[in-house]
Amino acid sequence: MTTDKWNELMKDAKPINYHWLINKIKRELPHLYNKLMLDYYNPYANQCKVTKTHYILVHSIIEYFIRKK
Repeated sequence: MTTDKWNELMKDAKPINYHWLINKIKRELPHLYNKLMLDYYNPYANQCKVTKTHYILVHSIIEYFIRKK
């Protein structure tokens, strides 16, 4: 991902409740939940964000941009 694309996706990002986001992923994207092993402790949980178009999950210092429906 380019820096310009990252900046575009992060524009106007606001904090989101990590547990709410994880539960949503578990319900709607169980395969992703299992692949990322989201049932383990995440020291980056407080860095998760939301924008008008994406949920931004930060896990293991990696940002996952999940497009909203």
